[in-house]
Amino acid sequence: MEQDVFDIRKFDEYREDNRREVKAAEGGLPANLWETYSAMANTYGGVIICGVKERKDGTWFTTGMKDISRIRKNFWNQANDPRKVSVNLLDEERDVRTFEIGGDVILVIHVPAADRGSKPVYINGDIYKGCFRRTNDGDYHCTHEEVHAMLRDQSRRTMDMKVLENMELSDLDKETVSAYRSWFNNEHEGNAWTKLSDDEFLERIGAASDDTKDRRMHPTCAGLLMFGPEYRITREYPNYFLDYQAHMVPSVRWTDRLQSQSPDWSGNLFDFFMMVSAKLTRDLEKPFQLRGMVREDETPLHKSVREALVNCLTNADFYISRGIVIEKFPDRIVLKNPGTSIVGKKQMLRGGDSEPRNANIMKMLNLLGFGERSGNGIPDIFSVWEAAGLPEPLIEEHFGEDGPDKTIVILPLVAKDPVLSEKRPEKGPKKGPETKADEIEKRIKLVFELIQKKPSITRAEIGRELHISEKQAKLAIEALKKQGIIHREGSARNGLWKIDQGK
Repeated sequence: MEQDVFDIRKFDEYREDNRREVKAAEGGLPANLWETYSAMANTYGGVIICGVKERKDGTWFTTGMKDISRIRKNFWNQANDPRKVSVNLLDEERDVRTFEIGGDVILVIHVPAADRGSKPVYINGDIYKGCFRRTNDGDYHCTHEEVHAMLRDQSRRTMDMKVLENMELSDLDKETVSAYRSWFNNEHEGNAWTKLSDDEFLERIGAASDDTKDRRMHPTCAGLLMFGPEYRITREYPNYFLDYQAHMVPSVRWTDRLQSQSPDWSGNLFDFFMMVSAKLTRDLEKPFQLRGMVREDETPLHKSVREALVNCLTNADFYISRGIVIEKFPDRIVLKNPGTSIVGKKQMLRGGDSEPRNANIMKMLNLLGFGERSGNGIPDIFSVWEAAGLPEPLIEEHFGEDGPDKTIVILPLVAKDPVLSEKRPEKGPKKGPETKADEIEKRIKLVFELIQKKPSITRAEIGRELHISEKQAKLAIEALKKQGIIHREGSARNGLWKIDQGK
């Protein structure tokens, strides 16, 4: 468990959030302890601190626990009882510890995030009624849809590998298959696959399979999503929807739109990817030069925008409602896909572990030279944005309490104020430390002014408003707190910033 989730030396600094929960536990183990265990395990992990209460202003104080040896024994009996909890994720020495504060004994339980094979983590032997997730507001019951999504993600055989025996290869759109093959032939000139029949080729790329009872070739889910017409895709995926919107003029609802239910195109993933990737990169500065159908001399920014689009499509759960939404604004690109990351946001940012929800779709796009299969796609995007002198991209995961699970990636294209961007292209002499200090001071001032206007604003919202990273927002807030200028009352999500008197 990360050191920054709980360090006893920082006890007085902590507040409850989606990673930390305090429970009084004066009479022993709290009744809702295992609900929080399930919630944290099914989300990002976290820490449960027993023997502690929260004041109205969000600060903590200890209540202590009596007969801690008996409580620990009872805890482990429950943790190892499958009738109580579906899986014990805890290590006795590392994850459950006791501390003493001012004579009060507290119990600290570090809950790791469960891997895909262990989810959903549930309690009391009921996978639906006993399954929870966590937000900044606390624990909430998972919907049946969320439970089914976690069950689908358990298997290493991804959902798009399923063979659709109720469909034929003739159900796929021939023009889309032909367009894909043209791109493939150009990328792999002279490859033996270029001479295969369509049926054989589709089998090689994972779009078709004869692993069926009738031993005949049928489309896979990946083949249907990539090459099927929209009206056939929705037979398997009733919630399937693709939507691209360009908002380039404030007074106009959208200046360009492409959505999968339109009758003038196929509505499938491949055609959507090719058209939308061109629309997203059209206004980025680049030299114009073609070799065959492949654009040469594009900047890393163009490739990273396509990487983000690949990531959006290959990690989408197409069984979940609301579908894919791609929005282009003058100052940013926003990509939204149903479902959260299988490996989790932290691992996604760290890189090195590629587990797309739709591995066959990833393979098909990789064969055309799009996408990063090593798991370093997201870290590479962040590096490209830093090198370009743009604000850091933002990644948000929203769990299903307020609607279906979704992932949002925001790619800033310009900084509203160059002072707000930590990294900028080096033009002319480098600025000295005094100028850098002035820039930091200005950023802190802008954060304070925004808090004054919007006392309920969160750290993530500050980052989006000012086009700075969440880390930059955090540093500015910490500086204001240290100066005794602000403090927050209530939770990180629903609390309010208070301006200290006389400041």
